[in-house]
Amino acid sequence: MNQMKIGLQLYTLRDVLSHDFNGTLREVAAMGYEGVEFAGYGGASAEEMRDLLQELGIEAFGSHVSLQRLEENLEEEIAFLKTVGASYVICPYLTAEQLSGGEAFWKELFRKFAAIGERLKQEGLQFAYHNHDFEFAGKIGGEFIFDAMYSHVDADLLKVEMDIGWVQYAKQDPLAYIAKYKGRLPLLHLKDFRQQETGGAIDTVELGQGDLALNDIIAAAQQADVKWLVVEQDTCANPPLDSVRTSINWLKENGHKA
Repeated sequence: MNQMKIGLQLYTLRDVLSHDFNGTLREVAAMGYEGVEFAGYGGASAEEMRDLLQELGIEAFGSHVSLQRLEENLEEEIAFLKTVGASYVICPYLTAEQLSGGEAFWKELFRKFAAIGERLKQEGLQFAYHNHDFEFAGKIGGEFIFDAMYSHVDADLLKVEMDIGWVQYAKQDPLAYIAKYKGRLPLLHLKDFRQQETGGAIDTVELGQGDLALNDIIAAAQQADVKWLVVEQDTCANPPLDSVRTSINWLKENGHKA
């Protein structure tokens, strides 16, 4: 059974990174995170980033890259990520304007994803998609959009980066969805949240402080051959560095990190 690694999606630290990218990465490494998933590169060159990561002893396993950049600047992303040693390129979100296109938009997107996935595969990289809750709000051919995406695009061209917080927020069964995508699910975002009585936006919290059955989820991830457990918190009530420290400490205290 594979040993899952613990990573951090750097979007959680976007504000502090904007003031001190290198210093913030040093703090992340000191906390015990084994890798990072980019959401921007802080203006560093690929060579500078590679050298910093090597110095800190952490991996850049992947990067969130907008659909616009995937369409317009894919070769630049490929060059950067190959230099820093990343493996995964992930489409992280879609805009409201894009989503207004309905089923026609999705079907065209699936075609684009296959082409992007093929190009990345040629370079030894893997393409993945990161969900929110809107992929469970509509259906294509009787399937949730989430599932239709992976039905339409070959498994070797599009992997799953499942945000388990959003899966539960969309009122789906996290354990069932993890099991369903065994073998295609290298990246699992651990996003804990508290269900608000009045509904509304997702209220993300540090790991262990929300409603997710995280120990069961992590056990299911192990069975599904997940490679990276990725901590992400969309918004933090506490200082973000304190929040990500609390989350990795919870993982350590619960036996999920040496």
